Amino acid sequence: MKRQLEIDILTIFPEVVRGPLSESIIGRAVSGGIIELKVHDLRKWSLDRHHKVDDEPYGGGPGMVMKPEPFFSAVRELRRKETRVVLMTPQGRRLQQSMARDYAGNCSHLVILCGHYEGIDHRVVEALVDDEISIGDYVLTNGAVAAAVFVDSVTRLIPGVLGDERSSQEESFAHDEGILEAPCYTRPVEFEGMEVPEILLSGHHEKIAEWKRNRALERTAENRPDLLADDEGGSDSDN
Repeated sequence: MKRQLEIDILTIFPEVVRGPLSESIIGRAVSGGIIELKVHDLRKWSLDRHHKVDDEPYGGGPGMVMKPEPFFSAVRELRRKETRVVLMTPQGRRLQQSMARDYAGNCSHLVILCGHYEGIDHRVVEALVDDEISIGDYVLTNGAVAAAVFVDSVTRLIPGVLGDERSSQEESFAHDEGILEAPCYTRPVEFEGMEVPEILLSGHHEKIAEWKRNRALERTAENRPDLLADDEGGSDSDN
């Protein structure tokens, strides 16, 4: 199968990314040649003889800031005409399923930058970065963890990565409505007094589809009412 996406990740913690992305479905996609994943140690591009990549912030403040030179050297070496450079940062746009679909369908080469400490020199953002992405409204110890989540969300949507393409079409956030997925069940029919809903055993596809939609709306109202509020208000949470 023809390779469909190339990904280069720049981080000072390569193993944090390699671990989760070498297992299961994504690992098989890499070994099968559907995607090509390279994780680089940013220290390789450091100009310091001790491979230092951070320094004290101008203007004062706690912590350290990642220096611009390694990022500039690395991106200039890796970037091609079709490349999209993504920075994982809590200041970025919140990752949504529609964004993952866009990357999966319209991008052939990603260079992902992972911050650490108090952040990175903003000149990197101004001169090199195409997209700033956040995986949620919280702060992690480093961007490598977020990069692994982002790569997983994108690569699983590439044709051939999942065994059954319906999987990505029927899950939470996959529909235009942006609602959660309906509950799912498997054997046995009865377990510790709890039974699979009878409608799922009926074989009546239209009624099953209606049941799933109603349960999906109920779960969304219970767990993520903000999704329904966004839909009613006509807002787009991707912007």
